[in-house]
Amino acid sequence: MNMRVGWVRVLGALLMAGAAGFPLTGASQGAASVPESITRAGEHRFTLQHGGLSREYLVHVPARYRAGTPMPLVLSFHGGGGNMDIQANDRTYGLISHAEKAGYVAVFPNGFSRLRSGKLATWNAGLCCGQARERNVDDVGFVRAVVADVRHRLNIDPDRVFAQGMSNGGMLSYRLACEMADIFTAIAAVAGTDGSPACAPSRPVSVLHIHALDDDRVLFNGGSGRASATHVNFVSVPETVAKWARLNGCEAAPRRVLEVPGAYCETRAPCRGGSEVRLCVTETGGHAWPGGRKVLGGQQGSTAIVANDVIWDFFSRR
Repeated sequence: MNMRVGWVRVLGALLMAGAAGFPLTGASQGAASVPESITRAGEHRFTLQHGGLSREYLVHVPARYRAGTPMPLVLSFHGGGGNMDIQANDRTYGLISHAEKAGYVAVFPNGFSRLRSGKLATWNAGLCCGQARERNVDDVGFVRAVVADVRHRLNIDPDRVFAQGMSNGGMLSYRLACEMADIFTAIAAVAGTDGSPACAPSRPVSVLHIHALDDDRVLFNGGSGRASATHVNFVSVPETVAKWARLNGCEAAPRRVLEVPGAYCETRAPCRGGSEVRLCVTETGGHAWPGGRKVLGGQQGSTAIVANDVIWDFFSRR
């Protein structure tokens, strides 16, 4: 048999096998394969392609996870100029320890960065921030892809998927509530108000907002603080909370549910579909995560409340 003819026949047989449903090896199989399940607790890093970009995320699976029992999922978004490793650093935010204690899968996606290291990353949250916004990076689509990827790898309760974020990450959480209400039951934003370009959630999404009165970057009453690197005219906290009370159909007046030295929380509930809008205000703490440690120094976050505990209390009641 002519060698060239022989190879043509072999190739034809392989293509017929693929058409008949038999698996092909190599790149073809890898491109169409389902993500492998995560079978051990601890940290796992993944890369996925989205929007022509190579994007990364980190997963922490708590020791109590069992494949037969669906577990809550919390996506945690770093601030502008940060990255997923900063957000997942237990010495800074304590989120890994908290996930272990409370019993949820914690996911830390990485924002858009021009650096191969993934550092100095930002999120496209509408009004803000950086290259992610300027290039109109599809961060909403990226987050949707991350959630789908994680749900292929782990047994996640689809009714208990939550988003939380710091600063620019909190702003992205608001955008996700606007555009991914089919996925997220509740979101929490720390020091980041809602600058979403448009907002028409498909269902009510519970919202928790945490903010310091003396925040010098995202001013409580709106505008750009003296320490802001972006000088964006940020939406105020009262306007953000009023917007979500309106979107969720919260007709009752605000009601104080927590008051401790240096902080208070008030809720707007009941709202449509059993949702809630809650605001927690600290007197001091600046642009920081209450109960956490600052990455680059400066004013420490308030110790009047611990954001991790307040947020999880809010999420766990959904």
